Amino acid sequence: MSWLEPSTGEDKDRFQGGKQLGILDFVGESPAPLDTALGADLDGRLYTDLSRATPEDVVTPTEKFYIRTRASELLESQKPWLIRLGGLVDQPLNLTLEELKRMVKPAGLHLMECAGNGRTARFGMLSVADWAGAPLPEVLGVVKIKPQATRVLISGFDRYLTKSKTSIPGASWIFTLEELRSSKAFLAMEMNGQPLLKDHGAPVRLVVPGWYGCTCIKWVNEITLVHDDVEATSQMQEFATRTLQLGVPRLAKDYRAASMDQAAMPIRVEKWVVDGKIKYRVVGILWGGARPVKVLEIRFNPEEDYVPVDSFQQTTNDLWSFWTHAWTPKRPGIYMIRLRVKDPPVPTRRLDKGYYLRSVEITEV
Repeated sequence: MSWLEPSTGEDKDRFQGGKQLGILDFVGESPAPLDTALGADLDGRLYTDLSRATPEDVVTPTEKFYIRTRASELLESQKPWLIRLGGLVDQPLNLTLEELKRMVKPAGLHLMECAGNGRTARFGMLSVADWAGAPLPEVLGVVKIKPQATRVLISGFDRYLTKSKTSIPGASWIFTLEELRSSKAFLAMEMNGQPLLKDHGAPVRLVVPGWYGCTCIKWVNEITLVHDDVEATSQMQEFATRTLQLGVPRLAKDYRAASMDQAAMPIRVEKWVVDGKIKYRVVGILWGGARPVKVLEIRFNPEEDYVPVDSFQQTTNDLWSFWTHAWTPKRPGIYMIRLRVKDPPVPTRRLDKGYYLRSVEITEV
C-alpha cells in the first residue's frame, strides 16, 4: 500500500531497501472506534482515523469525515427548507434552496477541527474536505443592511427528541461582517463533489475557513443582522474555553475570533528494519495558523532537546501539511512526542501547552 512507503524527503534514503514491520499504537488514548458513526443527535460522533492520511490523498472521504453532532430525526419536518434573512435589514425575506444554489461556487479544500478535539477522540475530530457553497457576502447582498448592523448571527436547526448528556442545544454564532469577509466564509451545499449528507449539515452548512468547527453551524435556517451590543449565544459561551477566549464574556463583541492557532502532532509511528537494524519513522501533520511557518521542531521526552524535523514544508494553511522524521530511540520505554514551531511571531497556544502531545512505547531498539 502506497501509504506505507517512505515519502519523498530527507528521510527517504534512511529507509531505502528496508522493510516496515508495523505501526505502533499511541498509548494512553481512548480505544474509541474510528471511521464509524456512534450515538445519535447531540451525542452522535464519528472520529476520523488520521493514521491513514497521506500527502497523496489529502481529502478525507465524506463517510470518514468527523462528526461532532448527528442529524436530528426532527429535521424531516422542516420542508421546504428556507433561510430567514432578517434583523436589522430594510425588508426581511426567506431565501429558498433554489435561490441559494444559484450562488454556489467551488470553495476549495479546507480543514475543519472540533474545538473539543482531544485524546478521548484520538484527535480524530479533524478532517479535510473539498467544498462548494455560496459566499456569505453574496448571500447578505440580497437584503439591504441598516447602518447600525455590525454583526451577523447565524443559527441552525438544533432540536432533538432526546436530551443530550454532553452538550447544550442552540447552534448559533455571532460574527462581525469583516470576519465573514476576511475568512471567506460560505454556506456549503456540496462536500467532496456531492450534496451534503444530513450528518454533515444538509441541506446548508456554514463553513468558516480557519475557524474551529463549533462556528461552522449545521442546518442553517436563519441569518440575523444585529447591533454591536448583542449578547453572546449559548454556543459561544459553551465553547468559550475551548476557543481560547478570556473567560466567558457576556457580549459577543468581547469574543476573539475562534480561529485555529498553528498546531502539529504525529499521526503514526512506523517500525522498520533497515540493514538489520531497527529504526522508527514518525509521520505527522501541521495545520491551522494564518501563514506558513519555516521551522518545525520535535522532541522525544522532556530531558531531550528539540531538533528540526527531517522533512517538512508547509505551503498553505487551508489544509494540513505532512512532515516525517527518522528516529532511533536510545532505549526501550515510553516516549512523549511533542512538537513546537520555532517562528516566534506565530501563535501556538495549544501547542505550547502540550495539548497535542502523544506517547508511544518502544520495546525494541
